[in-house]
Amino acid sequence: MSDVRLVAHQLRYDLLLVLRDPQSRFFTFALPVIFLILLTSLFGNGTHFVNGHAIKNSTYYVPGICTLGVVATSFVNLVITITVQRESGILKRRRSTPVPAWVLIASRVLTSAILAIVLVAVIVVLGRIIYGVHLPGSTLPAFVLGVVVGAAAFCCLAFAAASFIRNEDSAQPIIQAIILPLYFISGVFVPKDQLSTTLQDIGNVFPVAHLNSALFKAFDPATTGSGLAGTDLLILAAWGMGGLIIALWRFSWSPQSS
Repeated sequence: MSDVRLVAHQLRYDLLLVLRDPQSRFFTFALPVIFLILLTSLFGNGTHFVNGHAIKNSTYYVPGICTLGVVATSFVNLVITITVQRESGILKRRRSTPVPAWVLIASRVLTSAILAIVLVAVIVVLGRIIYGVHLPGSTLPAFVLGVVVGAAAFCCLAFAAASFIRNEDSAQPIIQAIILPLYFISGVFVPKDQLSTTLQDIGNVFPVAHLNSALFKAFDPATTGSGLAGTDLLILAAWGMGGLIIALWRFSWSPQSS
């Protein structure tokens, strides 16, 4: 069997594993949509100032929830999946099969990336239908690039983060404790202009803020040209590269809790 067919076969298995799990379906697809509706309902669809100009709340929150979707599928879900499969011995058993290790890893990364892209597409379409949020054609390529770079970076970070978690019971609380505060200080739930300078500076250290900034730029009515957020994408790529290096150094196929 060719390498491409091996990856395709494993990818189909991993996708079905996610789609057949009601809990995974809810947290992957339903929860981000609920957040979008909840935030726009709580704060209304009036306008507020971002970067010195007024925009509708829905225009701000659609790219923010897209950021949440990318992080949830490419980082949160992946860390939990890797940890559970490692500690339950699934990774070790799969590693002992004739399927090359890189095929198993590539399949998990592609699964997360596909789910991220599908979820982002759903959010953008719902934002257009329900709230009239428009993604200009001129900035669409930059938006897609931001999603792809973000998904790749957070997948690398997921493999790195999973290597520090010792058992499956602690995976979800640890990751949620890390990521939820970052949503607030990175501009996903609260516009960064409403945060203190200190919180903005702390948020800007981490990759969530740069993914959110890159995706928001594509929706921002004040954006001219292609909407490419080059600096943000480079910082995301640097975080992803750091995660990849740590993952290559620390990743284990065997249970760590013992």
